[in-house]
Amino acid sequence: MDKVFIIAEAGANHDRDLQQAFRLIDAAVAANADAVKFQTYSSETLYSKYTPDFATYTNIPQLIKDLELPREWQRDLKLYCDDHGIEFMSTPCDERAVEELYALGVKRLKIAGFESTDPRWVKVVASTGLPLVVTIGIGSTIESSQNILRWIHEVNPNAEVIFLHGNNAYPTPLEDINLGQMVLLSQAFPDQKVGISDHTEGILVPPLAIAMGAQAVEKHYTLDRSLPGPDHPFAIEPPELIQMVKDIRSAEKCLGVKSGDYSSSEVDFQRGRRAVIAATSIAKGEIFTPQNLTTKRPYIENSIPAAAYYDTLGKRASCDLREDEIILSSQVDG
Repeated sequence: MDKVFIIAEAGANHDRDLQQAFRLIDAAVAANADAVKFQTYSSETLYSKYTPDFATYTNIPQLIKDLELPREWQRDLKLYCDDHGIEFMSTPCDERAVEELYALGVKRLKIAGFESTDPRWVKVVASTGLPLVVTIGIGSTIESSQNILRWIHEVNPNAEVIFLHGNNAYPTPLEDINLGQMVLLSQAFPDQKVGISDHTEGILVPPLAIAMGAQAVEKHYTLDRSLPGPDHPFAIEPPELIQMVKDIRSAEKCLGVKSGDYSSSEVDFQRGRRAVIAATSIAKGEIFTPQNLTTKRPYIENSIPAAAYYDTLGKRASCDLREDEIILSSQVDG
């Protein structure tokens, strides 16, 4: 399994403060994330000016305007990431953003869960030829995911794609994260890397997802959950980001397959196994029977493993054996 790709999602949590954006990058670097991701959008191109209020959100166009990443920051953020050894990413939400990010030389582009249902937009992003990270988000099915991949391949037949299973509720209740759907996604697309875009609170879900086969993780983080703004309350804070990355790397270590009879750490514990033991004193030439043989710990070099107990019955002792003696293979004839 390749190393899990960890995206620290800064999103709009810069609060239009460039120094805060730099501090977000610093936090992702300190956590050893692989990439830090922002979002590049404009209110006018993301929402209609006639958008009605949603639930607790009023005047959506103005809300988005207040969260916009200033476009002139993108180059500075990219250079800051380059200087600090972390990949800069951003989710483009309009054609201009795609062009700007491509010109900056980003390694890949992200398509968000709300946008991946739009064939026109998917093709716009895919037409760059860059590797893609695509959240299979709200209202998704295996069939709709197949459509997304088809739209991508129509403009970029050799596209490198990472699919992220996601739930577009912020925050996502644990009972709605449905990691089993991520497994179905990986089974349906065996040639694609599959991971999770996690909007649950806390850091439980990403390591669980790794144990279930996730190859990429995206997680929102903030410098402080008490900051104003819609994405701060459900995001994790820097100490949690550090622990999440550690937990993911620990989960990765648990996924190996045994290459021999013993793992390297088990070699010194072989003596804990059972071996064939003399239950009574046994004379040279005496036949081994259930009455004079038993099994006990320890198993030592050249002793007879307990698994060979029944194979030893009916054979003869090649020397005198004491009661409770560990029988060696050289002490058995026939």
